[in-house]
Amino acid sequence: MRILVTGGAGFIASHVADAYIHTGHKVAVLDDLSRGRRNNVNSAAAFYQGDIRDREFVERVFADFKPTVVNHHAAQMDVRRGVREPVFDAQVNILGSLNLLEKAVEHKVERFLYVSTAGAAYGEPKQLPVQEECAVNPITPYGISKHTVEHYLFTFSFLYGLPYVVLRYGNVYGPRQSSQGEAGVFAIFSEQILAGAQPVIYGDGGKVRDYIYIADVARANLAALGQGTGEIFNIASGVPTTDQEVFDLTCRLLDREGLQARYVPKRPGEIDAICLDVSKAGRVLGWKPRVGLAEGARETVAYFREAAAALAGR
Repeated sequence: MRILVTGGAGFIASHVADAYIHTGHKVAVLDDLSRGRRNNVNSAAAFYQGDIRDREFVERVFADFKPTVVNHHAAQMDVRRGVREPVFDAQVNILGSLNLLEKAVEHKVERFLYVSTAGAAYGEPKQLPVQEECAVNPITPYGISKHTVEHYLFTFSFLYGLPYVVLRYGNVYGPRQSSQGEAGVFAIFSEQILAGAQPVIYGDGGKVRDYIYIADVARANLAALGQGTGEIFNIASGVPTTDQEVFDLTCRLLDREGLQARYVPKRPGEIDAICLDVSKAGRVLGWKPRVGLAEGARETVAYFREAAAALAGR
């Protein structure tokens, strides 16, 4: 397949692009490098630097690369910026996605794989774990914009026959994660501890999230190439984990047990708890998470330890 990965210089999508290349697919990465890093892009991938809001640029990419599959990760993904700048959030996440959808139809793309969000879309759930059929009640502009594109996908499928799959991610973590991104607590805690700073926890440490290791996410994106057309899937571990548990685990792995965090008020738009039911992905995609939190945390923290050592050795 010829797969166009948008946002492919970022943490998650760069791993997805690697997985596609390693399984023999031809890959192109589209990224404006506003948050992604050029050195995350696999050397075997074609690279197009630009903004998905630029219709002429998007047309040039489709005409040049001629993708058969679009894997759409590119997004304005800062929940707090979305609260401050809802118009910008909508311009990137809704209008930018529409540019891609229109070009996908025009260029007869065979599959459109869209990466959505779980916690920001479901809002504060009434019951846990959350299934895909549960009510979607986003409480932030980011959650609204990401979920809105799911409706456009259904419409483009109905009107134009565009096949699609939606993956709603839990909190993805792993090597290459940015401490500036959403859900990046492993990166944030690791960098703060390694720098000798006192880590900050928003709230009392009891917020619950559902963490999924990046290698498992990449496998889900592989599975979605051939299964699940027209469906929405939760991609997560299904295991509830608190902020305090992540902090304590990171401290142990960095030999800083007993380190005290600084607790500050929870930020606007943050939900208290989310945990996802991932059984549908098991039934339809044949996918289930393989990497537990302990193993994934070891790999992640080791990455940040090595990055800090390399920086100190310059």
